[in-house]
Amino acid sequence: MNKTYFLGVALFLALCFIIPKAGLAQITSGANAIIPTQYSSGNQDNIHVFCGQKDVPNGSLTASFPGGDSGTIEWTKYNASTGTFDFFSSDLSGSTNSTISNLADGCYRAKLTGTSGVEIYTAWVFNDYITATAEIPVSDCTSFTLKGTFDSPNFTYTDLQTGQPIDLNKDIQVKWTNGDVVVSQIIEAIVSNPPTKDTPYSLEVSDRFSCVGKASVTYISIVTKAVFSVSPNTGEAPLAVTFSNQSENGDAGKFQWFIFRDLDQIKKEASKNPGKVIDSIMVVLYNDDPIYTFQNSGKYMVKLVSTKLSEQHTCYDTTYLTDYIVADTSFIDAPNVFTPNGDGVNDAFIVKFWSMKSIKISIFNRWGKLLHVWESGNVENYGNTIKSVPQSVWDGKVGGKMATPGVYFYVVDGIGRDDKRRKASGFFHLFRGK
Repeated sequence: MNKTYFLGVALFLALCFIIPKAGLAQITSGANAIIPTQYSSGNQDNIHVFCGQKDVPNGSLTASFPGGDSGTIEWTKYNASTGTFDFFSSDLSGSTNSTISNLADGCYRAKLTGTSGVEIYTAWVFNDYITATAEIPVSDCTSFTLKGTFDSPNFTYTDLQTGQPIDLNKDIQVKWTNGDVVVSQIIEAIVSNPPTKDTPYSLEVSDRFSCVGKASVTYISIVTKAVFSVSPNTGEAPLAVTFSNQSENGDAGKFQWFIFRDLDQIKKEASKNPGKVIDSIMVVLYNDDPIYTFQNSGKYMVKLVSTKLSEQHTCYDTTYLTDYIVADTSFIDAPNVFTPNGDGVNDAFIVKFWSMKSIKISIFNRWGKLLHVWESGNVENYGNTIKSVPQSVWDGKVGGKMATPGVYFYVVDGIGRDDKRRKASGFFHLFRGK
């Protein structure tokens, strides 16, 4: 092979890479998306997709001479019925480019005649839009439906090599959001566990060409969530408990508080009456924020039912305490020594009693003479006895005079709020000490 042959091959390859393919250059636009056609063979053209409003053509194409050349530009539009291009417009000004605007959907061809010859370019135009609507057609106590609709045109272009139609895939995407949270990606979505507040939801419908349609709707809440706390949740019986109602979206005056009986008592009755249904409810309260006193010792559970009324539904929500309210069992305790010397420390003989219903305290000297007595058939919330029931405390005096140091005897007897008989007795020492 000679040198001339190799030079010819090189020139041929260079021309193949330098000369632009018809249709893929020199027509530009401000389209939202530009993608190539998918003809069965031959050169491909560009498809220019413009996002806008329905029935408002806003396509625009600009044809430019390559290399800064100038001349005349004639535009034609493809006629799908005849398979030919019909005259559309022309620019005989001799400029370097020509722009056609407000274009309807279709295929446009620009014939550029300049000093360097004739160039022909082809491009497709589609006016895209998406309009969306949103509504909530169904709402009940457990869920509601987000229903969206949208309108967007279908696009079909023609394979200019074969005359066959080709559908343009738009790849429609749907997204429901609540703020930054994606709720669903289907056009009609069921939302479970509805919120207890009126909540806006946004619908966004988009396609691969960056066209977007938006709509929004507000869910009007018809549900409630029962929430509460108690204070205190344990202590001496009788135990006064304050119920703090923190329920969401419940109707005032529509709260029900179910106070259940002592757990151990329910178990005892159930074991004695196999197969029998045991009534476990002690009382039902209807205040929004009640205060209830548990008179007897025991472990108590509480259930709150919150109610929300709407035009078509009555919705409820129920919650239980995470742990039991405990009214303590009864007990009696007494010291074995006290020093009534006025130093502010251990100056009184204090019998401690807790969760008692009735009690009697008696103190005797070593010869059995009664020196002090106190009793009550309705003991409530004495806790620190020296402050709450000072008359139950012996100050170490007899007839207003100081008792002599020595050994004394106490007897305590009573009924606890757990219905148990409580007794305590024993000796204790009285010291005068300096």
